[in-house]
Amino acid sequence: MNLFETPYDVIVVGGGHAGSEAAAAAANLGARTLLVTMSLQNIAQMSCNPAMGGIAKGQIVREIDALGGYSGIITDKTAIQFKMLNKSKGPAMWSPRAQSDRMRFAESWREQLEQTENLDLFQDSVNGLLFEGDRILGIKTQLGLCIKAKTVIVTAGTFLNGRIHIGDKTYGGGRAGEGSSTGITEDLVAKGFSSGRMKTGTPPRVDARSLDFTKMIEQPGDEVPSKFSYTDTRPLKKQRSCYMAYTSQEVHDLLREGFHNSPMYTGRIKGAGPRYCPSIEDKIDRFATKDRHQLFVEPEGWNTTEIYVNGFSTSLPHEVQFKALRKVVGFENVKFLRFGYAIEYDYFPPTQLQKTLETKLIENLYFAGQINGTTGYEEAAAQGLMAGINAALKVKGKDPFILQRDEAYIGVLIDDLITKGTEEPYRMFTSRAEYRTLLRQDNADLRLTPRSYAIGLASQERMERVLAKQEKTDLFINFLKTTSIRPEEVNPILNVKDSAPIQQSMKMFKIAARPQLDFSDIRKFPHVESFIAEHGIDEEVIEQTEIHVKYSGYIEKERNSADKLQRLENITIPGNFDYGKVKSISYEAREKLLKIQPTTISQASRISGVSPSDISVLLVYMGR
Repeated sequence: MNLFETPYDVIVVGGGHAGSEAAAAAANLGARTLLVTMSLQNIAQMSCNPAMGGIAKGQIVREIDALGGYSGIITDKTAIQFKMLNKSKGPAMWSPRAQSDRMRFAESWREQLEQTENLDLFQDSVNGLLFEGDRILGIKTQLGLCIKAKTVIVTAGTFLNGRIHIGDKTYGGGRAGEGSSTGITEDLVAKGFSSGRMKTGTPPRVDARSLDFTKMIEQPGDEVPSKFSYTDTRPLKKQRSCYMAYTSQEVHDLLREGFHNSPMYTGRIKGAGPRYCPSIEDKIDRFATKDRHQLFVEPEGWNTTEIYVNGFSTSLPHEVQFKALRKVVGFENVKFLRFGYAIEYDYFPPTQLQKTLETKLIENLYFAGQINGTTGYEEAAAQGLMAGINAALKVKGKDPFILQRDEAYIGVLIDDLITKGTEEPYRMFTSRAEYRTLLRQDNADLRLTPRSYAIGLASQERMERVLAKQEKTDLFINFLKTTSIRPEEVNPILNVKDSAPIQQSMKMFKIAARPQLDFSDIRKFPHVESFIAEHGIDEEVIEQTEIHVKYSGYIEKERNSADKLQRLENITIPGNFDYGKVKSISYEAREKLLKIQPTTISQASRISGVSPSDISVLLVYMGR
């Protein structure tokens, strides 16, 4: 008897951050969806650090939320601390980050998925894919079930042929306490896909009761915490502090004793590791002149004693980890709950994907998350959301949903992956986005909710919130641009701020733009507070208005630059274009263009090895 007689519209393989967002998005767009995972108890598990957001990653979480995803909502519900990073810099660099209650985070995600219409959950291990020629047909499971679907999204995380390493000990596993997944890689390679190996590591978890926090530096959350979601989730009323400790030369010397037994350091693991989140072994080796490194001591939840030792990622033998960590001030009596370990796993170079995250070789098959060579919950969740949206839209015969580089960090992420590929776990940074002044965390809803609403994912309520926010922001900006202020009304404020006094009446907007003034000064201008109260202007609108006042010149300049490059994005390259006919482009460019098969001139220009002169030749050849 076939338990799954009717084919699904979408099957999602894997229940991590990518799989959870993919399944929710597809189901919310009306696609009949099945999420298959090895463990229903570990949905959206925070396998590594118990935190969401950070530099550029926080912008991604806000974009996911603006599009109608759930990562921001779940984070707000389960946060134990919130911080806005980089507040001393310009708003393009502001990045929200929250510490989460790890157990509650997974529990809340499962509850959310169980309440989602059109979504079925099933626990089993997927050990193969079903094909019909160059189309996906469904999945095969460990129980011997064959489940058919119109589209399949693979979000296997670190589980594909995963191996865990602690010193010279190694065993199969996708993460601590869970087995690996076999069969999928082999099926894909047989279909012509290229695969590779990557590695990552995680620090030990320790017992808070064995630590002396009085010897560490307290790291509290923001005095007035914000939140991720644009919906009515509540900011934190109380928070848990993190702490900072330091390694020492003695710690480093003890760690070096085990270097010959570290699989990440000796090269016994062949996969590429994350450059921007190195193991403690790599840090000691690469920064040999530094006599100490920071460790961030992060609680895993409200009511647990489990502590995550951020900055001490390692695959060293367990006895070396124990001896060295006990020499860190505050850790003299540390008790381990779990030793740090390294994991290596299969990935598929993402240049094998289209912009929708559908594979080029097999129609209706999508990849999202660490299978694409990325690292981080946020990057995975963003890819899952986009794959889920596009799989559902394809089933319904609708146009694909693609975000450009000037629209979202998610657009930068996907374009980087499919155009440039990655030879080490890809992590998002603000520096990767050439339009970061446009792609701020504060305006993700203004940028993306209208686009999501147009395809039926973002709700009417979300859209109404965005329209109200934009309307009130425009109203406030117009008030400042049209209302004059006299010298006697403003000069006392300017004198306090060491800003040149005015000699005649001026528009408030021009004075508010001065760098010496912040918005607390502008609120002292006559009639400003009454205007705010009369029109129900909240802190979000005030923030939008202040950013526009201070940075409108920069924003406009970046917008013009993006519009110019968008013209190249509009010049499409026909499918299966014969680059062999274009004799004047370089051999390297021809090789890269044939491999990547860019869909637009703009995408072609971003491929490593394709020069501006190659692009000029292509434009001439295409009659431009």
